[in-house]
Amino acid sequence: MHSDAAAVNFQLNSHLSTLANIHKIYHTLNKLNLTEDVGQDDHQTGSLRSCSSSDCFSKVMPPRKKRRPATGDDLSAKKSRHDGMYRKYDSTRIKAEEEVFSSKRCLEWFYEYAGTDDVVGPEGMEKFCEDIGVEPENVVMLVLAWKLDAQNMGYFTLQEWLKGMTSLQCDTTEKLRNSLDYLRTLLNEPTNFKLIYRYAFDFAREKDQRSLDINTAKCMLGLLLGKTWPLFPVFHQFLEQSKYKVINKDQWCNVLEFSRTINLDLSNYDEDGACKYYFFRSILNSLSFSPYDPNSSVHFSR
Repeated sequence: MHSDAAAVNFQLNSHLSTLANIHKIYHTLNKLNLTEDVGQDDHQTGSLRSCSSSDCFSKVMPPRKKRRPATGDDLSAKKSRHDGMYRKYDSTRIKAEEEVFSSKRCLEWFYEYAGTDDVVGPEGMEKFCEDIGVEPENVVMLVLAWKLDAQNMGYFTLQEWLKGMTSLQCDTTEKLRNSLDYLRTLLNEPTNFKLIYRYAFDFAREKDQRSLDINTAKCMLGLLLGKTWPLFPVFHQFLEQSKYKVINKDQWCNVLEFSRTINLDLSNYDEDGACKYYFFRSILNSLSFSPYDPNSSVHFSR
């Protein structure tokens, strides 16, 4: 009996000790506010365990739209836009390069008319004039020859071409066509006109002759003064009837000076004082021209 009672007491004391320990633990947890409802705690714990990192991130950030795979049409449209942008850039680059003068392009342009030679001859010159839209006898061709410093009428050497076209910044037919109006304006500036006029004498004469034959002189004078000098018809009539076969350089230069300084009615012409105009005294005498004679072949009013 005594041993049974001792065993019972021992078990009772063990249970009490366990309960006491549980009480202490609960009391401690209670102070730390960790004694929430076990069901609620388990539910939250389970929720946290079941929430993956991607699910939690999706609750914070809005969902990203899935990109629709590109179809063939989309790829074609994208490629078309890309090609269009490239072509636009490429055409702009090419246009910029074409605007810049190129010696290589100028050289290739020269040989279009020179063929295998180093000079553009009469046949090449004819095609050249046709391409730029100018008749060979047009005065602008004389101005161009002056800019190229060409030495022989009807011929452009390679050196003359490169030097002159470089100064004009022309390396294509189109560029030269666009420069024709500029070349014509040079005739309106007195200093340039005088230089072109003097150049024309040496350009047109035979290189083994010091004078210009009368037929060539009439053509060149008509080209340079025919439309701007009102007395030119009188002068041309004199040349047609005269015995002159050639005109020398002094006579050529005097024609220009006379046209610029003597009034249309010749009122400031002094036959005795203007010795340098002997050429024109013979002209007037040969035509029996008097600016004040109403019966003269040509009449000018004061």
